[in-house]
Amino acid sequence: MKNMRLEEITAKALNAAGIDRYQLAVAVAQRAKELENGAQSKLNIDLKSVKSADLALMEIAEGLLTIKGFKYVD
Repeated sequence: MKNMRLEEITAKALNAAGIDRYQLAVAVAQRAKELENGAQSKLNIDLKSVKSADLALMEIAEGLLTIKGFKYVD
């Protein structure tokens, strides 16, 4: 996943979640804020090695978070 370009990860996340880019942006922002406030990553990636927004996007792309409306649910 780390070797994928951001555009590829975004496309995978949009496809996996079945949402539009605006819903994805809101969900990524919410999850990134949680990660920055100490939430545990659902991937084995250290937050110090990747930006919180990128990590949130990766979690969604891997299907680890479900998006409903403009929020994600575990």
